Amino acid sequence: MFNEVEGASRRLPVYLLLDRSGSMFGEPIESVKQGVKYMISELKKEPQAIETAFISVITFASDARQDIPLTELTSFKEPLLEANGTTALGEALSILNQCLETEVRKSTPTQKGDYKPLVFIMTDGEPTDNWENIAQEIKKKAGKLANIVAVGCGPHVNKDTLKKITEIVLIMTSYQPDDFRQFFRWVSQSVKQASIKFTKDSDQPTNLSAPPPTIQIIP
Repeated sequence: MFNEVEGASRRLPVYLLLDRSGSMFGEPIESVKQGVKYMISELKKEPQAIETAFISVITFASDARQDIPLTELTSFKEPLLEANGTTALGEALSILNQCLETEVRKSTPTQKGDYKPLVFIMTDGEPTDNWENIAQEIKKKAGKLANIVAVGCGPHVNKDTLKKITEIVLIMTSYQPDDFRQFFRWVSQSVKQASIKFTKDSDQPTNLSAPPPTIQIIP
């Protein structure tokens, strides 16, 4: 029985860590809301994504929380995001770390576990809590147990901080709504590409889609 359902039961976990601190107030947080909505609508157009992608949203300001646990696309509802407070990125990374341990299914002798998770971290400022120790823990998992991408928005992002979380760091220099839309379009394309690729050949590494011109890759 396990062999019959093995392929269908494997999920592609996708975690979005979204900054909702006070500096995101106004147009930026509204653009993030619209971006998430757009991303979900795009993913629902891809049958393979509907079959395999499960989405979770973790947000952070003065505190962090998992607004949406790992949820299949057809049941996903956008979280209500309000921007205020500071930037508890360390607490958000701790929640992510726990989710990777408890929500992502591990392989057993009778059944394969979930596909390697995709994690997208979006922030516009420097962390205001204790973050360095948990960042080291997350970086150990980056590439091995999860594909982790950190995206800095605006002029106040410390690239060196993001590099301590993952080697895949992108910078979005503008707060314009279209820039956020392009980011979430890129996320949806990456998830679609991964969902198709994993079901064909899950043993090969994942190559993310090329980001739009408005997003710079930090070497």
